[in-house]
Amino acid sequence: MTDSETPSIPPSDDITALLVLDDGTLFWGYGFGREGDTVGEVCFNTSMTGYQEILTDPSYAGQIITFTFPHIGNVGTNTHDMESRTAAARGLVIREEITDPANFRSEGHLDKWAASQGLIGICGIDTRKLTRRIRDRGAPSGVIAYNKDSKFDVPALLAAAKAWPGLAGMDLAKDVSRTENEAWSSTGWDIKTGFGTLAAPTAHVVAVDYGAKDNILRCLAETGARVTVVPATASYKEIIALKPDGIFLSNGPGDPAATGEYALPVIKALIDSGLPIFGICLGHQLLALAFGGKTYKMHQGHRGANHPVQDLRSGKVEITSMNHGFSVDGDSLPDNVKISHLSLFDKTVCGIECTDKPIFSVQQHPEASPGPQDSFYLFNQFMDMIQKYKSAA
Repeated sequence: MTDSETPSIPPSDDITALLVLDDGTLFWGYGFGREGDTVGEVCFNTSMTGYQEILTDPSYAGQIITFTFPHIGNVGTNTHDMESRTAAARGLVIREEITDPANFRSEGHLDKWAASQGLIGICGIDTRKLTRRIRDRGAPSGVIAYNKDSKFDVPALLAAAKAWPGLAGMDLAKDVSRTENEAWSSTGWDIKTGFGTLAAPTAHVVAVDYGAKDNILRCLAETGARVTVVPATASYKEIIALKPDGIFLSNGPGDPAATGEYALPVIKALIDSGLPIFGICLGHQLLALAFGGKTYKMHQGHRGANHPVQDLRSGKVEITSMNHGFSVDGDSLPDNVKISHLSLFDKTVCGIECTDKPIFSVQQHPEASPGPQDSFYLFNQFMDMIQKYKSAA
């Protein structure tokens, strides 16, 4: 429904929140989290679990997340499921009112956690209708407004939604990246002991942080890598001075072409160095650009934990977690860069590998545990490359 079909006043006295899309569509509902308003690209995620990891994934900077699964909040929140220090998304949209948590790992209610993170949420809307709108017409800009007094300036909110420029051409990596080098040694989580610590590293990996999820760094450490995380703007000289055995290019938000303005010269120099390189998500897209390929904005993007991806080298199909709104143009890749993985949803490029250098990347998130461990082999593949590189040095 459009603004011409929907009254600009709440349909009932108990309404406390409103989602306004840039075409004038209004969704009235009930607010939670922080009061106020927030603007961003409205997307949808089909995951049934992992909402806290999703909301704290830096790749979601600039976005308002619609969860297609109607019951969000059932497992509560906890300190272990944070993928970064704070929430990265701008807001969230859910169907049902948040229920009290019913999980042994819960340390708090999603509503209180969202408020503490500065997240604005709306529930009680028809998320199926919103998802169909995004699927059919692409991801719109939108504003969530939460006001306990039920007072909304609809024209001003609509103007804010229309004025927001969208993610195309937007560099957000600098906003979520670390600003200083950080040594990382934390390994995977165990139900009895929590997170572990790397005791005997066998290689040194420098991870360029364009918005890295913590569990990616843990997976690298699990393979025996001592990880040094550097800012997105780190220079080639600064990275090489750390004497890495391999380079990791992290996930992150925004348009890869915009981030590439400062990232590509560094990545091209790293490619020429001969060091093993592994990229995930934005790192995958930046690597393709550095090889001379192109990227493009997708109609609706891929976001969920149920995406089938085929490894063209083995024929194996992996169930993967996805979170991206840009994709690599496979036809633009040079002859020495081959497509290694394809999405079985739409045949978009989900992995590439260089035929004459120890370099590869994937679009999916192998650390996110869909499947649940279908793609963990990629971290071992990277470490195998590093050990061969060290042996030949």
